[in-house]
Amino acid sequence: MFILYLLAWKIIGLLPEKTAYKLANLISDRIYRKNGKGVKRLRSNYTKVVSGYSDKQLDELTKNGMRSYLRYWFDTFRLNKWSSERIIRTTKVNDEHLLRDPIAQKLGCIVALPHAGNWDHAAAYFCSTGITLTAVVEKLKPEAIFKKFLAYRQSIGIEAISHKEKTIPILTQRLNEGKLIALVADRDMSRNGIEVNFFGAVAKMPAGPAILAINTKAPLITAFISYTETGIEIFFDQTIPVPNTGSETEKIQAVTQSIADNFAKRISHSPVDWHMLQRIWINEEN
Repeated sequence: MFILYLLAWKIIGLLPEKTAYKLANLISDRIYRKNGKGVKRLRSNYTKVVSGYSDKQLDELTKNGMRSYLRYWFDTFRLNKWSSERIIRTTKVNDEHLLRDPIAQKLGCIVALPHAGNWDHAAAYFCSTGITLTAVVEKLKPEAIFKKFLAYRQSIGIEAISHKEKTIPILTQRLNEGKLIALVADRDMSRNGIEVNFFGAVAKMPAGPAILAINTKAPLITAFISYTETGIEIFFDQTIPVPNTGSETEKIQAVTQSIADNFAKRISHSPVDWHMLQRIWINEEN
């Protein structure tokens, strides 16, 4: 399996660009037609986001959502070959000052984002413009694949640490040094997730971004990344300030709910680029 994965990474990176992305669409359409577990989950998740869609509209959204998801993977196989000029040219950013100002002031900055668009492209943009970052990444199996992803992200300029490590102390140190950290935060991978109202149902999201904001006083913002014809567009939003009153648990709850609200607002505008193929609502079957 690992050999096939590495072979795909190498071949896709060598293909002419138009050929590569035509192939991505062909593969995604085949996966969609097979209607496996991931496709079913994506469709189910979309029903929460676009409750008024007909079955036909939902099928079309799911098909295009899978195309967006495969585009992410094909980008991943090719991104480290892009020049810094191309990465910058193909990135549009809204309200960029929400990130750049606290970094310039050495305050550190926490960016929470959902599985949307291509966050590696977004990270490469900031690395290419002088802001390196630290990110927590899911530890994949087998170990060799995980190491390949670590090397790939390091080649972009990302300090990637496994979610299996004790991440809070490392991230706290980076924030105290005035650095940027990015946390994918729309799915809890621990047993300590915070229950939030997300599209009218209860979901669990990680407590990490809120804990770091409370402990370090670093600004916490959210980002949503959507695809454009030639690249990506990033939308930054502020979260609520950490409340001055209440217990730590209440503060974490309030801040995490603010993150969920920002995610919901942006996902509603561009659901096709939200690549959530796993269960996140707690009242649904596995």
